[in-house]
Amino acid sequence: MKTCKLTDLVVVLITILFVSSSFNIINIEKESNDFYSSSKPMARWWWFATEIKQEDVKYQLDWAKSMNFGGVEVSWIYPLYRYQDMYARSYNRFYPKDTSAQKWLSPEWTSIVAYTKRYADSIGLSCDFTYGSAWIVAGLNIDKAHGTQIYGDTSFIQQLNFSWAWPKNMTVINHMDFKAFEIYSKPMESAMQDVLKGSKSALFVDSWEIKMNSKNKLWTPGFDKAFVKKFGYDIIPFMDAGLDSFPDVRYDYMLLVDEYVTNGFYIPFVNKCKELGAWSRVQCLGAPTDVMSTYGLVDIPESEAMLNNPNYSKIVSSAACLSSKKVTSCESFTCMYGFPGTYLRKEQTADVKLIADALFAQGINKLIYHGMPYNPKGSDSLEFFATTYFGPNGSLTPELPAFNSYVEKVSAIMQKGKTYSDVAVYIPFEDGVMKGAYPPERQRVWVWGEYEMRYIDMPKELEGRHPIWINRGFLETAKCKRNKLTVGDAEFSSLYIDVKFMDIRALKRVLALAKDGVPICLKQNPAQPGKAKSSEFQTMLNQLGSLKNVSRDLNIIVKNPPLMQGDSLPAYWCRKENDGTTYLFLAQWGSKNLVYPVYSGQSFMDKSQKNEFKIFANGKLLQVTVEFKPYQSVILKINPNGKIEQMDITFIPKDPVIRPKEAQRMNF
Repeated sequence: MKTCKLTDLVVVLITILFVSSSFNIINIEKESNDFYSSSKPMARWWWFATEIKQEDVKYQLDWAKSMNFGGVEVSWIYPLYRYQDMYARSYNRFYPKDTSAQKWLSPEWTSIVAYTKRYADSIGLSCDFTYGSAWIVAGLNIDKAHGTQIYGDTSFIQQLNFSWAWPKNMTVINHMDFKAFEIYSKPMESAMQDVLKGSKSALFVDSWEIKMNSKNKLWTPGFDKAFVKKFGYDIIPFMDAGLDSFPDVRYDYMLLVDEYVTNGFYIPFVNKCKELGAWSRVQCLGAPTDVMSTYGLVDIPESEAMLNNPNYSKIVSSAACLSSKKVTSCESFTCMYGFPGTYLRKEQTADVKLIADALFAQGINKLIYHGMPYNPKGSDSLEFFATTYFGPNGSLTPELPAFNSYVEKVSAIMQKGKTYSDVAVYIPFEDGVMKGAYPPERQRVWVWGEYEMRYIDMPKELEGRHPIWINRGFLETAKCKRNKLTVGDAEFSSLYIDVKFMDIRALKRVLALAKDGVPICLKQNPAQPGKAKSSEFQTMLNQLGSLKNVSRDLNIIVKNPPLMQGDSLPAYWCRKENDGTTYLFLAQWGSKNLVYPVYSGQSFMDKSQKNEFKIFANGKLLQVTVEFKPYQSVILKINPNGKIEQMDITFIPKDPVIRPKEAQRMNF
């Protein structure tokens, strides 16, 4: 490969000022955003299937308001008698014979849900709704023909047996068939018409939890014929033999599954939300799709942590950046000490803050707490089994208003301007599909394949360059302007590629962008995935490698300094406004590379730590000394003229008690 030479180009010399900066603490002005009326956190509000009463709704919404929450997401789940042993000790008038719940999607059900929305509006709280009961899309009106199907097992049926309608089971829809979604949506949209009046709400769909593994291969009528038409060969013999032995065939299979699921479920859901006058807020986590493209379809892309490591959230925030979405939300603190609710009601605020800071440092700017159980007025004994407890008289309650104020401040800043971008990194999706299953120690019931990309991290050499993931789908919309890669509102100095496999369509687009002048760091030559190999692939690789703006050495093609330099860098995130004002969130050191689960008291910190960093902003290289006080993260505001100010985001939680490491890794 040839290196870049600055010939026939107008070279603009940037004056790099090496400035030693000191700063004062400044207060933060509040700012609304394009979606919610405030940047305050919200709480998923678990409604157990019992009679929901107006006075209880009013009581708990008033309580949420007093705790500095900005809203709730109503999620309808099972009656308490569904899990008799679990709730035997709970609020006894609901156990074990309570069947008083408003019938699912009935006029009575709609009435209390509509009241909830109206009352939330009246006190200034946002009110979102899960688009169905529990956390997998399933309905009472779905027959077997429109339920989830797998290859080779006509008797297969996946049912939801912890819904509001228990003891009736709901059937999980065939996400590959838009007719199944249409059937499912009819009663749901009819019941929600009146509910969605007033301020605009989001409708929420949770992560993908269809049973997929080596034996359960998604299928739908006509898939085999569509496969032959798309790829030119018969998939059936390979399905019978097992795709594990044929990674190239599995790649082709997954490409078509992606199309079916995207067109059969995600696009129809986004369109349905628009039709109902709502936003779509979606967790695409685990979906058998090229997930960055899927996240790019929805209004509010949502991540999830702690059952997933916070670093996964960079995939979600990258998709939001590339699709010009201002808000990136996260279902936050799920079973942070282990599954199920380890140390439930004994959570420590400092540990919660540790996770929140880890999420902010991955680009999350809207937290949805998981969660707040429905409790009638005068009661505080009900709880959801897989959660961190945010409710009256919980261990977090005394510090909750102040902590929520902290979250509000940071979220508001992290919604300013747009995400700072320098190097775009090609995400190893093709590698994941070609690898197949995760090793057993990384699998769970709903976690199976490497294509899910739950455990990928950015290359170490890019740490200071604020790297952003990019995939084939976004490259197809990318352009070259002034020798920079532009996608939506994002602009990149270069494209970084270090993958073993690359789709030929992606390579073709990369070559075109490189010919237009985009600098490419190609760390290795990828191979073509899929059964049919094209002679064009190697030819294009050779052409790419011969270009002057393509090199294996990042320092040859990227001339600007990194955003951050230092002996060691904390986890961080950066936003930039049009006038050049830059906001740099530096997470407390304990938040870096958090792995599920945390142990109780993991956040403990009794000494301050000072670090020196160099920051490159608006053509100036600035030197700063940052003090990380116990439990504190830092936000630096860098003005266009190079002046650095530290914003006031101080929140000091109580010192946590370090408990034995009893957290349980998820295994069910």
